[in-house]
Amino acid sequence: QVQLVESGGGLVQAGGSLRLSCAASGRTFSSYTMGWFRQAPGKEREFVAAISYSGGSTYYADSVKGRFTISRDNAKNTVYLQMNSLKPEDTAVYYCAAVRRRGIATTSDGYDYWGQGTQVTVSP
Repeated sequence: QVQLVESGGGLVQAGGSLRLSCAASGRTFSSYTMGWFRQAPGKEREFVAAISYSGGSTYYADSVKGRFTISRDNAKNTVYLQMNSLKPEDTAVYYCAAVRRRGIATTSDGYDYWGQGTQVTVSP
């Protein structure tokens, strides 16, 4: 079992930055591929970014490529999402997810564990 707790969301103006964190419980964090997803009101949950268990591979949705960076610190059981050049369309609840596998997963059904989400609001 893995428990995930996100933090770092908030209100920011367009063009600003935020860094989300996701702290994981357990002693096998380094065995998990981690992902970030988001869900805006009235829309389906969508993939944002993922990072392999070792941190050696990352993958991004086209909508955030070049603006967002996913990283992890296995010693701290934490994964991060650095979000720069934020746009109003980035407004959503952001969720952290985990799956015990080696490869990258980019769909919701590829993950077994989810956090409770953190709200990100970008004003024009």
